[in-house]
Amino acid sequence: MPQWRVWTYEQPAIVLGCSQRAVYERQVATLSGPPMEVLLRDSGGGAVLTGPWMVGLSLALPTGHPWLGQGLLESYRHLGQLFAQVLMAQGLPVRALPPAELASQQAALIARGLPVLDWACFGNLSPWEVVDAQGRKLVGLAQRRRQTGVLLVVGLLLTEPPWAVLCDALGRGEDVVVLRQRTVSCDALVPAGLTVKDGVARLAARLKEELCP
Repeated sequence: MPQWRVWTYEQPAIVLGCSQRAVYERQVATLSGPPMEVLLRDSGGGAVLTGPWMVGLSLALPTGHPWLGQGLLESYRHLGQLFAQVLMAQGLPVRALPPAELASQQAALIARGLPVLDWACFGNLSPWEVVDAQGRKLVGLAQRRRQTGVLLVVGLLLTEPPWAVLCDALGRGEDVVVLRQRTVSCDALVPAGLTVKDGVARLAARLKEELCP
């Protein structure tokens, strides 16, 4: 049976993807400045700066669940579309990015001088992630697959994160401008359009409606 949890973050933290273990070990040993927790998650993808500006979701689905579709990328479709629907109902002009449009959307961003930042989750795009009309990323997706099931992880930007904190901590200070311009937050699209409390409640309600009919 599907299990999930929607939550917010009281304190900022840097969360690295499972393929960034070397970065994790280096950061734990050398991170300077104000104390900040550095974590390594089981799912893939790039670095994420979590904090009060983000709503998170973890969804565990058993093997064979209809949402998992026919492969890795298809596993994101239902969840990406659900987030897009919740946000559109609040007046946000967003959509879940279909796989067939990924290459052209990336090319459009690159043509605007916004290269892909593989090291950061929000510096790149994956199929079914939620973007605005300009292709700016609002919702990031990641997953971890096991024999017994799949863990889907989601991050939604309610307000703009302090991207300089993440870039400086990982020695990528030159990428701050690109990361800001490749991303967007709920309040930038519709000021006060989605509060933390309302966002958590609406997402939890839709998940229950879709997964527990």
